[in-house]
Amino acid sequence: MHGDNEELQQAVKVYKALGEPTRLKVARLLTEERNLCCSDIQSKLESVAGSTLSHHLKQLTDCGLLNLRKEGTFIYYSVNRDVAEKYAPYLLN
Repeated sequence: MHGDNEELQQAVKVYKALGEPTRLKVARLLTEERNLCCSDIQSKLESVAGSTLSHHLKQLTDCGLLNLRKEGTFIYYSVNRDVAEKYAPYLLN
């Protein structure tokens, strides 16, 4: 039963993160293009400030929907496909 509660908590975090339109756009973008850094994502979304985008990326990473990879001073983001398949399969269509 404890595992079910953890799964429920993760589902709530994922759905809450995707409930914000900008985060949903970011997640959809990262299903199409993998391993983008913050500046690449910002240039593709255009209307999002860098500090705001960083906040959105943190929310998506904290709920487990995004993976990050550090390379030097850059952080590259991609969708965690296992989490997306489980909680938000429409992102992968």
